[in-house]
Amino acid sequence: MRIRIEHTTTFNYDQPVSEAYTEMRLKPLDGNGQHCLAFTLKTEPRDEILQYDDRFGNDVRHFDVIQPHQRLMVAARSEVITPGDFLEPVERLSPLDEHDFLSESVYTANSAGIDHFAAGHAVAGDARATAFTLMEAIYTAVKYEKGATDVSTTAEQALALGRGVCQDFAHILLAACRSQRIPARYVSGYLYNNGHTEATHAWVDAFIPGLGWLSLDSTHGRQQTEQYVRVAIGRDYADVSPTRGVFVGNAKESMDVQVKVEAG
Repeated sequence: MRIRIEHTTTFNYDQPVSEAYTEMRLKPLDGNGQHCLAFTLKTEPRDEILQYDDRFGNDVRHFDVIQPHQRLMVAARSEVITPGDFLEPVERLSPLDEHDFLSESVYTANSAGIDHFAAGHAVAGDARATAFTLMEAIYTAVKYEKGATDVSTTAEQALALGRGVCQDFAHILLAACRSQRIPARYVSGYLYNNGHTEATHAWVDAFIPGLGWLSLDSTHGRQQTEQYVRVAIGRDYADVSPTRGVFVGNAKESMDVQVKVEAG
């Protein structure tokens, strides 16, 4: 499937700031059937944009605006070909990957609530069935509700609340898989939903021995399909946030994000 994405982030300040450093993970990944055909990134004020690949292989762009400004805009445009389904056939994980994707993190800390939930839906001796059962259980138990949580909400808090957005659904599945000793990683990207997408999306890859990475979306209770565009992977949201930065000044900052996803 061919998908086009426009992702515009605007930072507004109530008074001029003297400098702003911004880091972005916005370029879609290449590999395992997905191909990024085109990617452009523009900023206003304009400045030199640098690039590096992070520890997880994500494309990171960054720049530093050193002139006073009250508005900073970052506009990314992408065109991607997506596969009908996703599977990354990895025979075994490196010791570092196994550590990273099994360990707790800020958003997926160990908790009695997560452990109890995960144990109640585990399928003994079958990691693949357990991952699917956990995905379906989260889809059933948690209600999608904008505004019920915020960017700092943990998996334990979202599960206890029983409400959240895609980030929360992904963090709960991450924590539940790891509780059952199934390595799992966070995926950020986009979902084509007949033009109704208003923001980025999040889901999870679970590592199944003998099979590889299997991609599951607990927000919708299904595997990744051709409607999904993968942008970045990591241990949790903290590793893959689309845009982050710091600024010098005493201003109050507000951020507006506009996302448009089209097929064809």
